[in-house]
Amino acid sequence: MRFCGLTLWHIAQHPWHSLRWRLLGPQFYAIGVLSIPVVAITGAFIGMILALEGYYQFAEIGQQDRMGGIINVSVVKQIGPVLAAVMVAGRVGCALAAELGTMRVTEQLDAMRAMAADPIQHLVVPRVIACTLMTPVLTIYSNLLGSIGAWYVTTKIYGVSSEDYWFWTAQFVSWREPAGGLIKSVFFGLAIGLISCYKGFHCRPGAAGVGQAATSSFVSNFMAIIMLNLVLAQFTNELVRWLYPSLPSVFG
Repeated sequence: MRFCGLTLWHIAQHPWHSLRWRLLGPQFYAIGVLSIPVVAITGAFIGMILALEGYYQFAEIGQQDRMGGIINVSVVKQIGPVLAAVMVAGRVGCALAAELGTMRVTEQLDAMRAMAADPIQHLVVPRVIACTLMTPVLTIYSNLLGSIGAWYVTTKIYGVSSEDYWFWTAQFVSWREPAGGLIKSVFFGLAIGLISCYKGFHCRPGAAGVGQAATSSFVSNFMAIIMLNLVLAQFTNELVRWLYPSLPSVFG
């Protein structure tokens, strides 16, 4: 809590310093741009798997034309944000923990403190901000590719009309579902940045300590993502019901 508080305090106290492109640019590239391929491929294949597994169940009750709506609601509201965050935690979180852990083991953090430079302000804050801002962007890629992957399987393999696929998608997916997923992804990114940097800053000495920090970072990030998803899902559901009390409960 102290580490998280210091990081957020630095961001609030020096917002313009924290948003300098010289610090954020490399992190945006490393965390966001380099993660696009793996997040996009994961999203596309998850959409295809949902279509493959769900078609026969829908066909048995004559509702295969509505698959687009059901699949895309699941993708943009739950699966897309969670999968994007998990991939960021695996690819980026472990790298951040290992990078900062190596700096701790080689006493680079102590050298920064000796030169009156705050390592949290210069090392942690840019990485946390980049994780927080880039995770929603990666979620958009995951959602988009998931919808396209499901569309390809549903229409090209099973012969469902493309017009029906997108029509029922429009009927089931409003602005509320993607907005709720993006709100979740902001908190996922913040958690990934804080946990990964904390694990790196407090790793044990030696190469084994760096490896343990990277592993512990991913496990902790994954647990944080699924717990936050549960809490935020309930919060967004109640918020939508409060704002739109006339909506059926299935649209919560």
